[in-house]
Amino acid sequence: MEALLHEIARYVALSIQTISIVIVAIGSARAVFEGARAALGHHLDAVERRAMWLRYARTLVAGLTFQLAADIVSTSFAPNWDEIGRLAVVALVRTFLSYFLDLEMEGTRRRQREAAAPAVCADAPLRTIGGENR
Repeated sequence: MEALLHEIARYVALSIQTISIVIVAIGSARAVFEGARAALGHHLDAVERRAMWLRYARTLVAGLTFQLAADIVSTSFAPNWDEIGRLAVVALVRTFLSYFLDLEMEGTRRRQREAAAPAVCADAPLRTIGGENR
């Protein structure tokens, strides 16, 4: 029975690792495409450029999260110190990347709100006390 569970865990971990690879591959291809498009003429402002890299960073966090899940499944049966060390490193990298990504995303959202605020104010019609537009 234990051998069967070990074999199932191996296939589950392999499947999750495959998902991780696909996520990172698609996200990387998208980042390359967007970067090439920006370099070849679609000039992006600083906020758009930062948003592009944040999308890529989110993809990497998602890939690392799936990799962490695969490592957890792999080490569920009699882990050795090498496997535990690898699991700890992936968890640490994912945690730090997520933390700094969250900080960066909040900063980008704040800058986007600040950039949009003057445009909203400029488009708003002037109102008088009586409610007539001028």
